[in-house]
Amino acid sequence: MAAHRRIYLVSCVSQKTPYRAPAQDLYTSSWFQKARAYVLKSGSPWFILSAEHGLVHPDDVLDPYEKTLNNMRAAERRAWAEKVQHQMETTLPDADEIVLFAGQRYREYIEPWLRGRFVSVQVPMQGLPIGKQLQL
Repeated sequence: MAAHRRIYLVSCVSQKTPYRAPAQDLYTSSWFQKARAYVLKSGSPWFILSAEHGLVHPDDVLDPYEKTLNNMRAAERRAWAEKVQHQMETTLPDADEIVLFAGQRYREYIEPWLRGRFVSVQVPMQGLPIGKQLQL
């Protein structure tokens, strides 16, 4: 039997550096820093769900931006999710499990697709207020 493989997807955040940087260093909130440390410790592949760019590799260099899914209408979020799904088809390595560190707006239209493609989809912080998320 093949080894169990896991991929982490971490959503972007509004707090960013004021300069161009690798995606893993662009986002500066405490929440993102803790999520990044957690996934790096796991040794598993990870990607960032960017409102501006879609699926982003942590090493991709990006300019700061202000876009967020929280201000988009449902049709715009669906279009974003379709873009991300196409990016995932060509970018994500083989895996059995996806772990989502992302809020509802970032999950709503990609989570059903992920559940159809991967054996397991986990959302460990679902329903937790930000204070509880930061304690994990």
